[in-house]
Amino acid sequence: MSPAAGAATLAARRSTRFVAWVRAWRAGLVPFDEVADEIAGDEEHLVADAPGTWTDVPLRDALPSLSKLPPDEIRLVLPAPGDPRGLPGPGPFAGAALVAGEAVVARELGLIPEVRSHTSGSGVTFETVLWRVFALPAPTRAHSEPGTAEAEAELSTALAEATSRLTRLDVAQWRPELAGALAALRRPDAGIDLPPGFDPRARRLFARASVLDRVLALAEHASPGSAVNAYEAHERTDALRPLVLACRMALVASCNAPLTGS
Repeated sequence: MSPAAGAATLAARRSTRFVAWVRAWRAGLVPFDEVADEIAGDEEHLVADAPGTWTDVPLRDALPSLSKLPPDEIRLVLPAPGDPRGLPGPGPFAGAALVAGEAVVARELGLIPEVRSHTSGSGVTFETVLWRVFALPAPTRAHSEPGTAEAEAELSTALAEATSRLTRLDVAQWRPELAGALAALRRPDAGIDLPPGFDPRARRLFARASVLDRVLALAEHASPGSAVNAYEAHERTDALRPLVLACRMALVASCNAPLTGS
């Protein structure tokens, strides 16, 4: 399997599509009837603890709870240990978001996707997504975050530096899937796009960062190979750390970018 194909087997972060499509809907740029299907794709998406519900409901039935929000009050957050930016403060939502690595903040509501794997009687494995809704203590203020121009420049710089460091480490010999994937990322993936309302820079940044995010997940979870020792593994992690941060900020900046045409 090629590096690009390997990355494609990993799902993009569900919160990115949720935020992008719900914001476009709330801006009047896409009809409500399309939103749930665009977010879910081929997966089944349910929502737990949505306002006014007593059991898990289909995503389409829960979206009206966001129908009074302007698009700029629906935000993507991608927190990580030691970097909780975008979260409203300590509490159950913040703790769950740090574990998941992604979340949606929608005024007084927070949503976090939980991916559940199932195996059918015939042995086929499939996933469902449960969006768990949290009540936030108060409307959250927008945290400062880079714009798309700044995030794009930082991502390009981080990618170039990581590629240079990994080349010096001869990563192509002991992690060919990672070296090849980073090289392939110099062009955006035209198959990954945002809904109407996002400008070309946001679209370009989202496409590139989405593929890169999956490649980095592949690098983290794939076995390192027999040629790797503890030093090499540490050096690889150190080389990728700035790139991981730049990728997260690029996804946040592109999905939270101002919409046009509303």
